[in-house]
Amino acid sequence: MAKGKRSYEEQSSDPAAQEMLIRADELGIGTAFSRADEMVPCNIGGAGMCCKQCGMGPCRLTKDGQVGVCGATIDTIQARNLLRAIAAGSASHSDHGRDMAFTLKAVAEGTAEGYAIRDVAKLRNVATYYNIPIEKRSPLEIANDLADLYIAQFGQQRGEVVPIRRAPAKRQQLWREQGVVPRGVDREVVEALHRTHIGDDQDAKHILNHAIRTGLADGWGGSMIATDIADILFGTPAPILGQANLGVLKDDMVNVIVHGHEPTLSQMIVAATQDPEIIEYARQAGAKGVNLSGICCTANEILMRQGIPAAGNFLHQELAILTGAVEAMVVDVQCIMQALVNLATNFHTKVITTSPKVRITGATHIEFDEHKALSVAKQILKTAIDNFKNRGSTHIPNFRTDLVPGFSHEYINYMLGGTYRASFRPLNDAIISGRIRGVAAIVGCNNPRSKQDYLHNLVTQELLKQDVLVVETGCGAIAAAKLGLLLGEAGLEKVGPGLREICETVGIPPVLHMGSCVDNTRILTVLTQMVEEGGLGDDIDQIPAVGLAPEWMSEKALAIATYCVASGAYVIFGGASPISGMPDRVSDSDEVLHYISEGWEKIYGGKLEFVADPKEMIQRTLDHIDKKRAALGLTPYDPARFGRSGDALMEELEALPFADRKAALYGMANN
Repeated sequence: MAKGKRSYEEQSSDPAAQEMLIRADELGIGTAFSRADEMVPCNIGGAGMCCKQCGMGPCRLTKDGQVGVCGATIDTIQARNLLRAIAAGSASHSDHGRDMAFTLKAVAEGTAEGYAIRDVAKLRNVATYYNIPIEKRSPLEIANDLADLYIAQFGQQRGEVVPIRRAPAKRQQLWREQGVVPRGVDREVVEALHRTHIGDDQDAKHILNHAIRTGLADGWGGSMIATDIADILFGTPAPILGQANLGVLKDDMVNVIVHGHEPTLSQMIVAATQDPEIIEYARQAGAKGVNLSGICCTANEILMRQGIPAAGNFLHQELAILTGAVEAMVVDVQCIMQALVNLATNFHTKVITTSPKVRITGATHIEFDEHKALSVAKQILKTAIDNFKNRGSTHIPNFRTDLVPGFSHEYINYMLGGTYRASFRPLNDAIISGRIRGVAAIVGCNNPRSKQDYLHNLVTQELLKQDVLVVETGCGAIAAAKLGLLLGEAGLEKVGPGLREICETVGIPPVLHMGSCVDNTRILTVLTQMVEEGGLGDDIDQIPAVGLAPEWMSEKALAIATYCVASGAYVIFGGASPISGMPDRVSDSDEVLHYISEGWEKIYGGKLEFVADPKEMIQRTLDHIDKKRAALGLTPYDPARFGRSGDALMEELEALPFADRKAALYGMANN
């Protein structure tokens, strides 16, 4: 049954969102929030107990012992459904990587208008992983070879995708022993669809074995390739000041929002907004200029490299149009609601699709081509500027928060040790000593069936109190940004004493923004470098770390979870499980849930669990971190041991008379 309309405070924890939801109701306009309240989810399909893989169905298994027309059991159906979702998620992120590889090839050949290699050092470093010669060769020559190698990874039929050699040696050997090393990105996705066709693979564990292989094709294949190339072409992120929330929109400027996931377009639009021709064109239209902002993972891409503000995360896309201040929402691929076009008819906003893979009925289509990228970007901006004269009344919430994004794994390495001794040693030592209890990666989507941003930020804040260092990507990172957790001084009085010492000493926020959802591979790289640094075991599964997706909703999230589990991580999802079974028949439908948890943990050291209660989510995270600390023989976590160094200690010492201050320092030195 429908649960009825929630209050605005129940729909979102963001005051800007609440303000726009009130406006939507005043205007009689529906949003994803109201549709989620009205739409009753299918409890059979939602529990993974419906099979529609052939024309004999759909088969809905609602009784104990029931099988489909072909005889498929609940375990087979749930495993097939899960694998298909993982394959779709892997395909989306990896297809992004493929497009990036072709763009790199075009840049190397000199046929990509407006693009250049921005990070030659990263290009050379990545090339050395794969034994591509770099000495006495130009960046374009190196890039050409790297592009060819990366393009080949998608259609490769035999062997191993090359990025897996960047995983810890022990992990690589485990994958080979289990037969799950991806042979080629596309091959694993295609085989996933083949295996789940009617009459094919019918053993749940065997199906889920290929789920691991498919996830790895994304995480240690397509997604890692995408992140590498984005850094090479657009620059490796480093800390930069930015802002987030709907208050970044401006009344006196042409507002253009880029939304989606592919940085090739958004980076070029950033460049075009700074072109004198475009600036003058906007002034002639009566505006002071073009104000660019982002939503979703495109927001993260341009935020962490150029400091372009983020108008919000996934559930802000409709709310931004509701302000009446957006001349154009420019979209490419993934997480774009079809509802945007109908919503925009109530205002002057143009929804502009740009990808050859994505069209939305009623939207304006201006197809992006990297070979004439700057020209297309200018055409898009001129279309938006021409629309400025059609703007009516506006309602822009006065909510925006400063943040510092851009903590790539390269920058984390540098910030911990400096230019000449960059190292993960200080991070490892902080974990070994107990100043940092462990690490949590909080990532993933928004889901309108839960309170927007609430679970992300609740879990983040509670773990910070327990001295857990938090790294974030995607919509979860923007949630933390809107709350103000991505500033060095933000909330340190609520951070555990050991973690606070580290934040004050290094000069970092308690939450590190690491990029878009495709950039979860940066987290894998950080974990690998921690292993290589020593002191925390010889594989990722030994590190006191947990991955969480508190508000997940997309198939991409399931693919990310799977490659993280295969890498050795414990992953916790909030909300509903897509393979939960019916509450009254758990004993008849828990094989798949059991296998992706205990079964995968026995093999890979990582596991995937769905936990609806946020308090339990937090407790399981801490229990896992403490278990890993104990297994490594580390000092048990004790917050009372820390908190008397850094800024807090200096303030205490400065308040003492000189003689007492000297004695206190002497006592500290002897302790």
